[in-house]
Amino acid sequence: MQQTKEQTFARWGFYLLGMVLLALGLTLNTKTGLGASAIVSVPFTVSQTTGWDFGNLTLVVYCLFVAAQFVIKGKKRRWTDLLQIPLSIVFTRFLNIFGAVIPYKSGNLPADLALLVAAILLTGVGAAMTVDMQLIPNPGDGIVSAISQVSGRELGFCKNCFDLGCVSLSLIIGFCFGNPLAGVGLGTFISMVGVGRAIAGFNALCKTKLVQASGLA
Repeated sequence: MQQTKEQTFARWGFYLLGMVLLALGLTLNTKTGLGASAIVSVPFTVSQTTGWDFGNLTLVVYCLFVAAQFVIKGKKRRWTDLLQIPLSIVFTRFLNIFGAVIPYKSGNLPADLALLVAAILLTGVGAAMTVDMQLIPNPGDGIVSAISQVSGRELGFCKNCFDLGCVSLSLIIGFCFGNPLAGVGLGTFISMVGVGRAIAGFNALCKTKLVQASGLA
């Protein structure tokens, strides 16, 4: 189906909005003091234990994800997958901006939990919007998709396994620095379940309208 200019504009608009919402959700998750979202728990743990910049560490991890996709896909790799790297540069700059301008200090559990709910909803909506527009995948989504394609296992199952792997590695890194829970907490495990439910809920309510507006229906 040929897209009109308006539909192409809407498609990219939804995609970029999703990217911003996803970055905001991940940032708010770290601000709760209850641990980072699983997909960024490794760079967040390293950041917490070394003082290095969270956004820059996330960029390094995302570049490793892209490299891993090339290995996993083998002959099915596409050079367009490299577009995930400039996407990651832009995305992680949003992480740094939101981290700098949001002054929230954790410590009040009811407020932290309320912020966690908002973070999960924003992360889920942002992830759904970027994936639904079928443009450049976020490296975290891209590597899970690659594992699913090669292994033949269901995408949701691969996502759960990958998240568990990230959390396990974060715990090991934290343990090596003397603080296993440096970047992992209650919010990490709640988000592992909640983000998937937020994606499903958003798609049930809005996906059809979004893909029609963007000419993908």
